[in-house]
Amino acid sequence: MTDIAPVIATLADLVRIKSVNPAYEDGVSEKAVADYVRRFFEPYGLEMWEQEVFPGRPNLIVRLPGRDRSRRVILEAHTDTVSVRGMTIPPFEPTIADGKLYGRGACDTKAGLAGMMHALASLHEEGIVPPCEVWLAAVVDEEFSARGIAKFCEELQAEAAIVAEPTLLRAVIASKGVLRWKITVQGRAAHSSKPHLGINAITHMARLVLELQQYHHELADRPHPLLGPATSNVGVIHGGVQVNFVPDTCEIEIDRRLLPGETVEGVLAQYQHIIDRMHATHPDFVAHMQPPMLADIPLNTQADSPPARLAEIILLEMGLDPTPCGVPFGSDASKLAKLGIPSLIYGPGSIDRAHGAVEYVELDQVLLAHRFYRDFIRLYGSE
Repeated sequence: MTDIAPVIATLADLVRIKSVNPAYEDGVSEKAVADYVRRFFEPYGLEMWEQEVFPGRPNLIVRLPGRDRSRRVILEAHTDTVSVRGMTIPPFEPTIADGKLYGRGACDTKAGLAGMMHALASLHEEGIVPPCEVWLAAVVDEEFSARGIAKFCEELQAEAAIVAEPTLLRAVIASKGVLRWKITVQGRAAHSSKPHLGINAITHMARLVLELQQYHHELADRPHPLLGPATSNVGVIHGGVQVNFVPDTCEIEIDRRLLPGETVEGVLAQYQHIIDRMHATHPDFVAHMQPPMLADIPLNTQADSPPARLAEIILLEMGLDPTPCGVPFGSDASKLAKLGIPSLIYGPGSIDRAHGAVEYVELDQVLLAHRFYRDFIRLYGSE
């Protein structure tokens, strides 16, 4: 690839690095991405350090000095990708065509990482010292258990944060949280020729699923102004041993998306109430909720917070839509916000391309995102 902008060349290099999360098929450590980021910044002499999250899977943090070291801005991007299973293009051979760069991780979220890298490098190269010091964090494991951002957040203090995700260059101030857990219905096994001697766990689960479906429809009546309604999905069901047994257990997995103002404890209590109500109606209905497999709070950054106001000013000057918005997907931003750090999600590309059979990012959006990141850290704290 010749005659392309440096940030696009960096993006292409990052896409070439296989960094599928080890939790998925053909997964590997993200360390090769961290090593690339380290080599990129070595000529600039910036301070860098690693945080080991899992053996051989480190976060990498790069520090750009600011005029006031007591104030800090965070730029964060994850280094892992999802599986390449089902892709219909070569996942690690970045191809440019029709103003787009194709490959796994192109928009989710190596384009954002490349833009952030060049934002720091260009300011340092030009001798521009921002008002606040800046930490660029390239973190692992966002696509599975979010242990990378959890490690990074240990004893972290900052005034503002931007998390790179594909947002079509919109400044995102709100996103849904996610809660995933299992419900097990307990029946009693019997021979299928005498089903009256057993308690059919699948039949009871069917009743529960229908009750949950009604409850999930009711969620639409309470929409959030930026995010719409909370949603829930029964995505997995397992039950029975073989066809001539009355099944004694049946299990479902639920994915519930939370709105700002909802809590994990409050949502789980709603589901427990449904279970209790069904037990009162059907005494032989017995169900247990297991502890959550994943629990992540919503993001709810105030529109008048300093980072949101600055983002609006920059986007307006760039001729882009400055209106803060919300997205249904989760990100590392909610973990930073939980520490009291006003956080935004911002980046090039569309979430509709992420995880897809054909993933790509628009080159012009990558260039504009680089400009936004650069202006944000150059200006934040100068008021």
